[in-house]
Amino acid sequence: MVKVNEKSPVYLTVTAIFTALVCVVTIMFSVYVPATEGFFNIGESMVFLSALLFGPYVGAFAGGVGSMLADILLGYSHYAPATLVIKACEGFLVGTLKKKNPKLISESHWKFFTLILGIIVGLLLGGIGTTYYSGDVTITLGAQTFQLYIPLEFWILLGVAVAISISAFGFLADPEFGWMVFSVISGGCIMVLGYFLYQMFLLYPLFKIEAVAVAEVPINIGQMIIGAIVALPITKIVWRMLPYLKESKN
Repeated sequence: MVKVNEKSPVYLTVTAIFTALVCVVTIMFSVYVPATEGFFNIGESMVFLSALLFGPYVGAFAGGVGSMLADILLGYSHYAPATLVIKACEGFLVGTLKKKNPKLISESHWKFFTLILGIIVGLLLGGIGTTYYSGDVTITLGAQTFQLYIPLEFWILLGVAVAISISAFGFLADPEFGWMVFSVISGGCIMVLGYFLYQMFLLYPLFKIEAVAVAEVPINIGQMIIGAIVALPITKIVWRMLPYLKESKN
């Protein structure tokens, strides 16, 4: 995790940058979900990235405020109050767990842990992708909307590739990679549960919008998995670059 003094201007700058990134990335790619009057997006990737790189407080602020602004700008203001709280909790949990890495576990246990998580992530991605994201899909990129056909085989192959990649990275490069995956998945589960409870108990009383809460559970799980797939390798790349960045300043 990148250490930044919380009282320094750099800390505020990083927080502002990642808040903007969360908002922009959420807006750039969205898929409307009629059953819940919500949408699928890849903003989760920036929530995870901010928390993994800069800790729970940057993750919480960037995740909560950035995602809430995206809801408002995209016309989903009925989700904005929930998003502020849910995404803030998500970012805070990911950043906190990342800092609490249990260093006492042996390398062989870490490898097995990462292998199991890799298989789980691959199965979730393949299963949810083939069920909910295959066939004709309407996608919004910024102001552009278009139809896209995604075959079942795409998600099956992607699920297998992700499972192999996570497991192989844990065995060959970083046995503790599994803990970072676990941190992201745990935060993502908070997001899935939070929106389910909001849609089930609060969305209609507050905004008179009926939603089939269970319909968005697999959508949000898919959002979590794809966000993790984007954020995890970027995090590792940034960490690898840090020694070179420090050397270039000297």
